Amino acid sequence: MNKRAKFKKIDKIAINVKAHKILRQIHTENPEVKDILLLAKDKEEAILGMQRWIMPYFDKNPQALDYFYEKTKGRDAFNNLSWKDIGAIRMMDYIHNAGRIFEDINLQGDLVGSHPIKYLWLATKYGTGGAKADFFTDMLMLFRQIKGSLERKTPTSEELDAWMLRHPSGLDEEMVNIRRQNRDRILKVLIEKIDLGELKSNRFYFEEDTSPEQKFLQALEWWNQSNFHLKFAVRTPQLLNELLNNSLSKETMALLNDAKEAGIPFFVNPYYLSLLHTSEPASAVGSDLAIRDYIIYSKQLIKEFGQIVAWEMEDMIEPGKPNAAGWVLPTVHNLHRRYPEVAIMIPDTAGRACGGLCVSCQRMYDFQSGHLNFNLDKLKPKETWPQKLQKLMDYFEEDTQLRDILITGGDALMSSDKSLKIILDAVYHMAIRKKENNEGLADGRKFAELQRVRLGTRLPVFLPQRITPDLIEILADFKQRATQAGIKQFVIQTHFETAMEVTPEVKKAVEMLLSAGWIITNQQVFTAASSRRGHTAKLRKVLNDIGVLTYYTFTVKGYKENSHNFATNERAVQEQIEEKTFGYLNEKYNKKIEGFAEDAEKMIQNLQKIRAEAGVPFLATDRNVINLPGVGKSLTFRTIGVSRHGRRILEFAHDHTRNHSPIIHEMGKVVIIESKSISEYLRQLDEMGEDPAEYESIFGYSLGETEALQNIYKYPAYNYKVSEEFTNLELSETFMDMAT
Repeated sequence: MNKRAKFKKIDKIAINVKAHKILRQIHTENPEVKDILLLAKDKEEAILGMQRWIMPYFDKNPQALDYFYEKTKGRDAFNNLSWKDIGAIRMMDYIHNAGRIFEDINLQGDLVGSHPIKYLWLATKYGTGGAKADFFTDMLMLFRQIKGSLERKTPTSEELDAWMLRHPSGLDEEMVNIRRQNRDRILKVLIEKIDLGELKSNRFYFEEDTSPEQKFLQALEWWNQSNFHLKFAVRTPQLLNELLNNSLSKETMALLNDAKEAGIPFFVNPYYLSLLHTSEPASAVGSDLAIRDYIIYSKQLIKEFGQIVAWEMEDMIEPGKPNAAGWVLPTVHNLHRRYPEVAIMIPDTAGRACGGLCVSCQRMYDFQSGHLNFNLDKLKPKETWPQKLQKLMDYFEEDTQLRDILITGGDALMSSDKSLKIILDAVYHMAIRKKENNEGLADGRKFAELQRVRLGTRLPVFLPQRITPDLIEILADFKQRATQAGIKQFVIQTHFETAMEVTPEVKKAVEMLLSAGWIITNQQVFTAASSRRGHTAKLRKVLNDIGVLTYYTFTVKGYKENSHNFATNERAVQEQIEEKTFGYLNEKYNKKIEGFAEDAEKMIQNLQKIRAEAGVPFLATDRNVINLPGVGKSLTFRTIGVSRHGRRILEFAHDHTRNHSPIIHEMGKVVIIESKSISEYLRQLDEMGEDPAEYESIFGYSLGETEALQNIYKYPAYNYKVSEEFTNLELSETFMDMAT
């Protein structure tokens, strides 16, 4: 069946009773719209009628029409739009994009159309069109926004404080006590299994005649060692349930067993497992949801595993060919690159693994093919690794634009101290050589020298026991030497999801890392559970309290496999404008924040001082963005369509405030079909105990503009002119001309 015949068939499907009721509400509140739809002879006439209905609005608000036609753009133009302007622009986008058809990866590449005015016309005229209640709810809210009955009420600081109070921190005394009890329960189960021979280790075992009391004291000492947690990490649903006091439901266990059968890896270390409740504390019901949803697999993930499509195009690499951004890479599985200045390095060490597996892991695509795994014994560096590491360093040294290495995986700190030191030493010597090579080059021909080194790790959260004095000595020594090589920025880039992950152990680990002179920045994934009112604001505050700066707040990426954890992009904009805004600072503070990077050891005091001086609960130094399924990050989008099921269709532009591969000119805009409707998202919040009425303005957030990058995250200026030539890039001659 061709696509035209398919959609024609769906047009004949009757709408259900609930959809009829919402449609009648649209008619009651908008009689002029009802008349337009009833009098229209066909969908084209209905569209023209709706365009005549909305155009007079722009006569009074020409700046909104300029924004629609992209005569004005950017953050300032976005901030000047009124709430009604945003609604009117969306109606125009629906009209101008009517009838477009998109490939929907959420539906295994099936085609999805967007023709909202046609759906309204068919439903009004014939009671058909196949549109669902969520579609009609979305349209009802759009008409209310345009007419002014759907308001955007800016919360007060008192309301924000009340929202934040709903979410406890792992530093709260009650939570500390609960986690201590969890630890003791988990250890007793592990001791029993070691005694029975069900768990074996050459390192963690008990001598004969050891008393139960002595065993427990010995196990308490083991708890402070990261290797203990990795050795006894949970790999089966059955052990998980036992360590959680058999508190998982029958349905959850069935899901986990299905996941195991599907081949999804399972890896949760005992420490992180101790953060989960086995019964809800009366004063903090649902407080561990954001953690739980990062451990327990969803139905959608299990169903899609094995068919997951790579979200980021640069993840699809063919040997000998440039990646989606045009970059030629020295090896297939060790380097990811999308921007000119930075490359992500994945070593052939235990750093290819993690201290646990996050359900929404961006590398789930790779888990299908076995490129990433949790076979820690098999991830020890092979004989070929030193040669490969040198090849990677040569690549950096000989590239004109690279100035930033993000060592990750997996997880950078899963590498042993010895392996990590070898990698950092290689980076140091490469930086020295690149600096020396520049001395013989003329200004304008010089290469970008290394300025930033980052370690991407979740171990300060997953396994704070990994942060040891020996590790701190390695990091501090590298910083001291590398500073002389011209490297100016040293960053631990981590991933806290919730304030409930901030425990006394984590606080101590962060303080140790800061003492080495490395700043710590956080990238939060904005899941459904962590998108609750005040949750991310509370996380920002607690992170600032312990000396961590927020860097990015990411919309969950991926298709249907991650739909359970997906919080819509509209909620990301709502959170940015209605909650994060309380942490924005006057420009006069920018220089002060920029200087924090050079004074990491005093980060806690500096953050306390500037918040007190500015009168803000936290610093909003993060940007709300999504990693596009193209190349780059952005939250600059327009809602150009909506499916019959109410799932919005967003068209993203790339972030034009930063450098990209010149291929960006060829790629153009990126279309994303959200995996759930806003109504479905609100129903999910309702199931979490939230009041959907508190989120009602979410329907109106149909535009976004990427925030400016804070100065502290920008590269320092060189005292020379860098070559404009691009190396390691393969594009057509036309685009190479653009690049140079």
